[in-house]
Amino acid sequence: MPRPITLFTGQWADLPFVEVCRLASQWGYDGLEIACWGDHLEVDRALAEDDYLPGRLEILRKFNLQVWAISNHLVGQAVCDHPIDERHQAILPARVWGDGEPEGVRRRAAAEMADTARVAAKLGVRTVVGFTGSSIWHTVAMFPPVPAETVAAGYRDFADRWRPILDVFTEVGVRFAFETHPSEIAYDYWTVLHALDAVDRHPAFGLNWDPSHFVWQDLDPVAFILDFADRICHVDCKDTRRRVGNGRNGRLGSHLPWGDPRRGWDFVSAGRGDVPWEDSFRALNAIGYDGPISIEWEDAGMDRLVGAPEALAFVRGLNAIQPSAAAFDTAFSTRR
Repeated sequence: MPRPITLFTGQWADLPFVEVCRLASQWGYDGLEIACWGDHLEVDRALAEDDYLPGRLEILRKFNLQVWAISNHLVGQAVCDHPIDERHQAILPARVWGDGEPEGVRRRAAAEMADTARVAAKLGVRTVVGFTGSSIWHTVAMFPPVPAETVAAGYRDFADRWRPILDVFTEVGVRFAFETHPSEIAYDYWTVLHALDAVDRHPAFGLNWDPSHFVWQDLDPVAFILDFADRICHVDCKDTRRRVGNGRNGRLGSHLPWGDPRRGWDFVSAGRGDVPWEDSFRALNAIGYDGPISIEWEDAGMDRLVGAPEALAFVRGLNAIQPSAAAFDTAFSTRR
């Protein structure tokens, strides 16, 4: 059976849900990875109003679309973050922000992430994609010198806040697909290992494979798939192009806007960057991943109404996107 290709709606939350459905259907997407912001999927209403989720499903059916995963990156970010400040106020629902007192924000965000798992189960999906936040990301430069105990305390804080949330995920039969990403408790290979150990490799703690942030850190996205084969439970396609080499453009982005050519890297439409897509899909085939492929549109230098259908055509055209039956019998499948 062909893998479904979905559109992640997070970058489209300025448009009404019904309009995003219309566009995605028009372009030929199989479904959506629905973001829990804008009017796309409102967690509080999904639990409080009996007709809310049936209404979402009816809109999807009208446009011949399905849903295999939902995402709540923005609220997840506030669970562990330090500091909590005006950046969070700009992205959080008012009910989560409340009076802005940091610990209250974190606790309300944790409760909303547990509720997100419940909404996913009611919607009939088994994956929630998202972020965790981090109390120690602000120390990543390691200067002033960071005591080892500060780092250890950061992972304990993550575990203390997320284990109860992950227990709810287990109770309702949903998996959390954490997106490895700068500003999170785990942003590269080694920090993913630390995070998994911190939560005792909780069965509900899965991984969303999004290669874009690996590439500019010089990490191997293919090796990540193979080494974490038993954790990969969702896939986002977002490409990255590096612009280093002229002695001016650095890895960190230099506080410049997305799309600014002075940046050392930027997001680009799938197939225009440095992600090894063919090898990556062969690796996904080898580990037996059979879930959706979600396209996350974030190319600030290109019209999204042109780029989103172009990205779909690129991914559909990859030779390795559809696994052969033999792919699931490889040695890598034993890692699952």
